[in-house]
Amino acid sequence: MATSPVAQSPLGIPKSRGRQLMAASIGNVVEWYDWYAYTFLATYFSEQVFPKGSGNSLVPLLSSFAVFAVGFFMRPLGGLLVGAFADRYGRKAAMTFTIVLMGAGSLLVGLTPTYAAVGLLAPIILTLARLIQGLSVGGEFAAATTFLVESAPKGRRGLFSSFQYVSTTIGQLLASGLAALLATMLASADMNSWGWRVPFFVGAALSLVGLWIRKGADETSAVAEEIQRGEARRPKLFDFLKHHPRSAATIVGITIAGTVAYYTWTSFLPTYAQITVGFDKADSLQIGTISLVFFMILQPLAGMLSDRIGRRPLLIAFGLGFLVLPVPLLGLLTDAYGSLLVVQLIGMVFLSGFTSISAAVNSELFPTRVRAAGAGFPYSLTVAIFGGTAPLIGTALQEAKNPGLFPWYMSALALISTLVYLFVLKETKDQPLR
Repeated sequence: MATSPVAQSPLGIPKSRGRQLMAASIGNVVEWYDWYAYTFLATYFSEQVFPKGSGNSLVPLLSSFAVFAVGFFMRPLGGLLVGAFADRYGRKAAMTFTIVLMGAGSLLVGLTPTYAAVGLLAPIILTLARLIQGLSVGGEFAAATTFLVESAPKGRRGLFSSFQYVSTTIGQLLASGLAALLATMLASADMNSWGWRVPFFVGAALSLVGLWIRKGADETSAVAEEIQRGEARRPKLFDFLKHHPRSAATIVGITIAGTVAYYTWTSFLPTYAQITVGFDKADSLQIGTISLVFFMILQPLAGMLSDRIGRRPLLIAFGLGFLVLPVPLLGLLTDAYGSLLVVQLIGMVFLSGFTSISAAVNSELFPTRVRAAGAGFPYSLTVAIFGGTAPLIGTALQEAKNPGLFPWYMSALALISTLVYLFVLKETKDQPLR
């Protein structure tokens, strides 16, 4: 007797798998909306929360990006602790925890008082909120990316992996779009005084929606089988490093160039254009939104391509692109609308070679028992050191009157990762998950 065909989506994904994909992605949208709202609104709230230096208008902005970097340094701790929790008790439980934590952090940012009202308590509260969000985001990557890859049908891990950055980008778009809308509709004084708080309150409300959606997800079969064994569970905190040191080191090398390129091109570039060539704030937010839509569309296309030709070709193309392009591209920036748009779009084409398959490559390097912590901790540590500090380094170089050094910094990191792609990383697309 003939069996009924499995219902599939237009991308060839069985609907049962599609529900898993939706649960991870929608929760991830909320998670990353909260995280990125800070970046897009830093130029508005920095002077409200931080005191100015002696006549230097960049001091509050530098302070806000320093707190941005501090939040990143909680991400490795989140990747380690929440990753270990996900390896012991399941991806679903960990994802529920991270989205609650992110909502609390977003609410605290929105409620942060001004420096004029409470003095030093204002930056302390903001820093605490970013620490909470950093812990959440580090844990989110560890749990959600392994959940996505483990939920993928055969030959679709690259495609499923790409939805990590599809959902991340949707969150960015919501944050960027709302920031741009408020900047357009509100007077500058209103935006600086109270308008910047609105997106953070929205983010706290959206976290409740994400929590409700994630509660309907099913645990991945690989993890469910591990949990049933019982005695095979309970990996120690650093088991991934003890038993798989080469894999952990490989993730660091893979991620160095990708994280600085990603946070520069998707988050910091509008601010970089503002402080280097005097680009209009509202226009830069609009261009950032357009570029993110383009970037989001590229993700599943690149993910499917990696399922056909492999992970390494895409990573090598990305590495070579960012080895050569940052200096000429950032040198093209002017205060003209089209210059920033062209620079962002070109960079995002090459960047997709990294972002679309990052989750798949990292997950494919570890067995199920330690996959979340093994993929989450070295990735988050590298992001903290290189991605979280990118806006701070770019702004500091501008203050030091040497903004031209920043693209050379990016190229140097791209060289390191390209060598890893060429000589260390092995192709993993056809290997079964361990």
